[in-house]
Amino acid sequence: MAQTTPSLLVVSAHAGDFVWRAGGAIAAATMRGERATVVCLSYGERGESASQWLQGKSLEEIKAIRRDEAAAAASALGAEIEFLDAGDYPLLESVETVAKLVDVFRSVQPTVVLTHPLADPYNGDHPAAARMALQARVLAQAIGVANSDGSAPTTDQIIGAPPVFFFEPHQPEQSDFKPNVLLDITASFPLKQKAMECLPAQKHMWEYYTSLAVRRGVQVKRNAGPNLGLPAATKGSTTMGEAYMRYYPQVTDVLL
Repeated sequence: MAQTTPSLLVVSAHAGDFVWRAGGAIAAATMRGERATVVCLSYGERGESASQWLQGKSLEEIKAIRRDEAAAAASALGAEIEFLDAGDYPLLESVETVAKLVDVFRSVQPTVVLTHPLADPYNGDHPAAARMALQARVLAQAIGVANSDGSAPTTDQIIGAPPVFFFEPHQPEQSDFKPNVLLDITASFPLKQKAMECLPAQKHMWEYYTSLAVRRGVQVKRNAGPNLGLPAATKGSTTMGEAYMRYYPQVTDVLL
């Protein structure tokens, strides 16, 4: 395993998911000078592009539109982005897609991974993406698992055990989402807002996720206690937040 600097990997089922759910975390990482990479398994061309279908656009035109939107959003966040074009509605789990994700894990060498939670009764693409991301994380650790081109991985390509955080689904109560990590994104929210505005195909989501950030920000302040312990940029302004669930145990020698 190569020694790595902080590197964030986000596995997103569709072209917009990473912005709504994790845009603040991504922007916060890049503002710290860290690398952030987004992998979109699909463009959300069939299930999350209704406005384009209503305009009579073709499938390929819609893919191109959503690709451009997602690329602009990633750029606004300071992140790199890759597209696997695995299709959506449904996003089918496959050996081929997992193998491509293994390559991404080994290339990026993530120190943190963000993806969807494993339950979402409203959108099966989201848990499918999570299952493939988790499987790829495990396989990328195994030196006996070849790269997608059949080549044997080098020692430097083998990844460690990056923590995985599930970002908040659109309807958390129905998805058994119980956040145990609240992230202050006050300083990075302007970049998240800029990225959201790169996605006019889902303009109805802009206000929803702005309001959600305010509500989660209230919980950030409440759970931080009277001294807050928050960055200076947070104090005296509206606190903005994102919610996450940690999947694997935290390893530490100090309880915080």
